[in-house]
Amino acid sequence: MRPGSAPFFFGKPARRIHCLGAGGMGVAPLAVYLARMGLEVSGEDDSLPPELAAMLGREGVAVGPLPSDCDLVVFSSAIPPSHPSYAAAAARGLPLARRGDMLAEVVKDSRLVAVCGAHGKTTTAAMLITALRRANFPAGYVLGGLFRDDSPPARTGSSDWVVAEIDESDGTIDRFAPEITVAVNLDWDHTDHYRRPDDMAAAFAALFGRTRGTVLVSDACPLSLRLAPGAAVFGRSGSFSGAVSGEIPGGFRLALGGRFAKAEVLVRALGDFNVANATAALAAAQLMGVAPAPRLLADYPGVRRRQAVLAEEGGITVLEDYAHHPAEIRALLASLRLRLRPGGRLVVVFQPHRHSRTAQFKAEFAAALSLADCVHLLDVYSAGEAPVAGGTTADVYAEIRRGSPKLRVDYLPGHGPESLSALAMSVRSGDLVAFVGAGDIDQKARAWLGKLRDRAEAARRWDEFAAALRPRLDPKTRLSREEPLDRKTTIRIGGAARAYAEPAGEGDLRILLEAAALAGIEVFLLGRGSNLIVPDEGVDGLVISLAPQAWSGFEALPDGRVRVGAGLRLKNLCGLASAAGLAGFEFLEGIPGSVGGALRMNAGAMGGWIFDVVDEVRLMTRTGEIATVPRAAMHVDYRHCAELQDAIALGAVLRPRSVVDPDSVGRQTDVYRRKRHETQPREPSAGCIFKNPPGGSAGRMIDECGLKGERVGDAEVSPVHGNFIVNRGNATSAEVLELVRRIRARVRQVKGVDLEPEVLLYGRDWRDVL
Repeated sequence: MRPGSAPFFFGKPARRIHCLGAGGMGVAPLAVYLARMGLEVSGEDDSLPPELAAMLGREGVAVGPLPSDCDLVVFSSAIPPSHPSYAAAAARGLPLARRGDMLAEVVKDSRLVAVCGAHGKTTTAAMLITALRRANFPAGYVLGGLFRDDSPPARTGSSDWVVAEIDESDGTIDRFAPEITVAVNLDWDHTDHYRRPDDMAAAFAALFGRTRGTVLVSDACPLSLRLAPGAAVFGRSGSFSGAVSGEIPGGFRLALGGRFAKAEVLVRALGDFNVANATAALAAAQLMGVAPAPRLLADYPGVRRRQAVLAEEGGITVLEDYAHHPAEIRALLASLRLRLRPGGRLVVVFQPHRHSRTAQFKAEFAAALSLADCVHLLDVYSAGEAPVAGGTTADVYAEIRRGSPKLRVDYLPGHGPESLSALAMSVRSGDLVAFVGAGDIDQKARAWLGKLRDRAEAARRWDEFAAALRPRLDPKTRLSREEPLDRKTTIRIGGAARAYAEPAGEGDLRILLEAAALAGIEVFLLGRGSNLIVPDEGVDGLVISLAPQAWSGFEALPDGRVRVGAGLRLKNLCGLASAAGLAGFEFLEGIPGSVGGALRMNAGAMGGWIFDVVDEVRLMTRTGEIATVPRAAMHVDYRHCAELQDAIALGAVLRPRSVVDPDSVGRQTDVYRRKRHETQPREPSAGCIFKNPPGGSAGRMIDECGLKGERVGDAEVSPVHGNFIVNRGNATSAEVLELVRRIRARVRQVKGVDLEPEVLLYGRDWRDVL
């Protein structure tokens, strides 16, 4: 091209080109290639990562809005006509070209090596480019990704050869007539464009027919395409076979014989499926004129978001991969399982890409993801596509639950950061965490990695806190780090406490409180674990439980009253009172809590409240001071005791209604027990989820809204009582919270009432999640 001259594209001169969607891996490398042709190129993207903007700048692509002197606009398939710059270009009468159409226009006079297939083409093209660079072969290229070593994603060459990925997703594959075609697979995809597998096969068959030289076809492609005249078939073994005709042009068979054992060794660590990619890349290089050599892929740097290891920290490996089709996800996860350390788990965070693909392949996605040990699902990355029926992450979630009910899978719609925060707390040494998908999951992976590193730094500080505290405590006091809390709750869900203590007595309780205050650590009290939900990420604080027997006293006083410890289970209180013939406590039977928790929440049932029988409460303030407060001086109302919001109940003196025959107390207790069994669920629950609104019943409203049996994963609105959420086996806190949101939204819509949670969100504020 002469200096100052403008090349012709689509029959018109154009020197100034603007690229919409320049943050995508289709448009960004093409923009770089156009800039290296000597054109004036600019680009924009609604979400352009800083490192990609810097790369474009280095390559001469100006990042900014649509220029006033633009000649041509190139756009990605994710850009809708409503995009402001697209609309502005159309209003100005500027030519608008799809990415694929522009690439075809640019390379139409070149000897094109077209790398195609539903997936794997970026890796194969990158391997071919690496081999060509190693051999000093002067070909140009346009990669559909970024090399890990910061090599440019595109360049012009001094020969007439160009290597490029061509995309079948939008039909622009029909614009290309390659010299060599490399088809790495032909898995049905892009169902919005290809309604049937045969439609996609026809597009590839037509491409093979337009190929002037050799077609390299994967043995994963349909037999009808592998039988194309002149096709050479390659597979995972690294071997080749000719077409059924037995002929491969140009002595290809002889040149290939025994040359690719080294390729298999070099890429084996990246997964067996990459052996076929490497073999195809080396074969294409040889067909272009590169002499066979054993180390053509020795410098292969890899491609970003293709099994790219982001971090190796604390025994945890974190990587990302662009896989977004079920076949490549299955191959990826099978390969990753081979890399697991003994005892480690394969933890997958998956973001589906496009609603149409999700709708078509949700069952296949579920089957592929079942190769993982734990799966965390994020919402579909639409890539500008409108939602379609059956094409949501919820549909994938349902398929996983149906096909792999024992697989640990989490999905919190619209609340990805919460789910990933929990993930940061649940991974452990030996785990391999893979972020998988073609959307913006790479950004989420890096944000999550920051949380993981924060966790590591926080763990160091918590270890120091516990180490400094232990020598000051009685040997009978238990102090632990990352204590699981799920089995300490009645609903059996939740993560761990950063620090957990069971003080042997009041002296050690005071030491714990003082140490926490000095370190700025929040303290949480845990009784029997009822009436609360522990988040999946656990509790960032010191959890104190008065579980030791020393806190469970029951002492009959001479005046007929009883002194009880805060750690005494309500069930045991009722049993001991019944044996002593002390009437008035029967209504507490069946409440799955302890005295301390009941006092703090003013627990009640069957028309009675615990403060109906309280004479005085002994408590310790958060500064370690002990006080005895008479009932008359306490401020108590529905599910609340003001004096115990910032203090810890040590025990109480209770006054029975009367002293009677033990059998009569036992009979009344049995009446209440049977009533509970008949009206409340037996599955694990946290008790009533919502407070009763003034003059109404939360459970009745939920029932009248048709919500009984509503389910998110293993969290279910009890069919027995609408105000209970039960754990059907493996429920997570995220699932319970999502169900709480759904219930509140439905009741607000139908009844016009905002239900307020009664259960505590342990260590969190309900306002942050509702």
